[in-house]
Amino acid sequence: MGRSKRSGRDARLAQRAAKPRVDPCPPGQVGGAYQPLTTADLQRIFDTALDLLERLGMGEVPQRLRDDLLAAGARDGGNGRVVFPPELVGKAIDNAAKTFVLHGRDECRSIEVGGNRVYFGTGGAAVQTLDLESGLYRPSTLKDLHDFTRLQDKLANVGWFTRCCVATDVPDPFDLDVNTAYALIRGTTKPTATAFTLAEHVAPIVEMLDIAAGGPGAFSKRPFMKAHISPVISPMRYGEDAVDVVYECIRHNIPISCITAAQAGATAPATLAGFLAQSLAETLASLVMVHAIQPGFPMVFSNWPLVIDLRTGAFSGGSGETAVLNAASAQMSNWLGLPSGVACSMTDAKAIDAQYGMEKGLTSLAAALAGGNLIYESSGMTASLLGASFEAFVLDDEMHSHTYRALRGIEVSEANLGFDAICDAVLGDGHFLGSQHTYQAMEQDYFYPSLADRDEPRSWTESGAADAWSRARARAGDILLTHTPAYLSDEQDAAIRARFRIL
Repeated sequence: MGRSKRSGRDARLAQRAAKPRVDPCPPGQVGGAYQPLTTADLQRIFDTALDLLERLGMGEVPQRLRDDLLAAGARDGGNGRVVFPPELVGKAIDNAAKTFVLHGRDECRSIEVGGNRVYFGTGGAAVQTLDLESGLYRPSTLKDLHDFTRLQDKLANVGWFTRCCVATDVPDPFDLDVNTAYALIRGTTKPTATAFTLAEHVAPIVEMLDIAAGGPGAFSKRPFMKAHISPVISPMRYGEDAVDVVYECIRHNIPISCITAAQAGATAPATLAGFLAQSLAETLASLVMVHAIQPGFPMVFSNWPLVIDLRTGAFSGGSGETAVLNAASAQMSNWLGLPSGVACSMTDAKAIDAQYGMEKGLTSLAAALAGGNLIYESSGMTASLLGASFEAFVLDDEMHSHTYRALRGIEVSEANLGFDAICDAVLGDGHFLGSQHTYQAMEQDYFYPSLADRDEPRSWTESGAADAWSRARARAGDILLTHTPAYLSDEQDAAIRARFRIL
């Protein structure tokens, strides 16, 4: 090969390495190929859930909700319980929002929930943060939440951002809710999500969101923050405070994720099939609740199967049981035609180590292959959801690229089959290096990681023998040093600070 050809090839390779023309694995790939349950299995689990709702029903029903449920077609089951006829459950499913948009403040970052599209995002309420400097855990702070928010703002595969840690240095519940929402709107323009401790916190925070949206009433017209609520307490009863939050969120047009988070062997059966039946019944009870308040209101059917280690009682977020249960939950939600939310990539590992990578890869890929629309907890979480890690965020973002690439599958076309390219190589140079067919595939079909190391051992050793943890630490530190967005104008920030105690 002549010098000019070699230099031209090197230039093209450098250009492609610097800025790929095509993202080979964008978010929103199609899932659903992995189906751990047969159609008969799905029907039996669903029928059992209907039986539970009709014969056992829900307990501890707040009076306002009881009245609305009875008006919608539920019945008094005695002993303080309300039971749901199958016809009412079917009507709630039929009238449910099948797809809806989770808006970003930047509309280009909005995503559509439902159908068969898969998005990775965040969740959790970690009370500890893996410190970037010491590599040890410490209590999470409000500064950590601001830092996590602006870090993930640079990560393309985090589809939406739910506060991933609790600011343990903000003890007042109202100040905590306010400052959490403020961190989200200041540090990112992606779709966001938060939790409200009490219903009376919703309206004031909507005032803050109105300021960010452009004026009174602007947020409700195009809501860019959803609420994470757990209105059902396993087994089979409602929680009054959370139900009150549901009413307030619906009043202010805040989309909701109604999360059922039963634990197998503790608050739900230890058998996987029994667990799925009870958990499905409880999440359907949330859907019927929303239907009774406002039919068709946007709700993510967030059926999150959680597993405990039955030997010790410790939460087990990285197990094979977690992987198959969440995959089955996503499959069930898709079978019902409901926007699905599951929780995966909740490693039990404390360090960024082999256990961390194995558990995250196994559980997140299973949920994605099964077609979970929104995969919560899938970025940044460690230590069985007790911890959040800056390094984990950047490593998980790269992992998601590999997962999206796997979901994308193989496109079989005349061009991709490469008959002419094979003939040219066989009858010509005897290889495919440097051919136009290879260049095109390089741009369109392959993802090239920036954190994973693919050097041979000698080069790796000579360049410092860095492991994944240290490379991720450097990447996270660089982003936090250089990416300091302030997505509020000076006027908006001043108006918010004049109304609220921003810490």
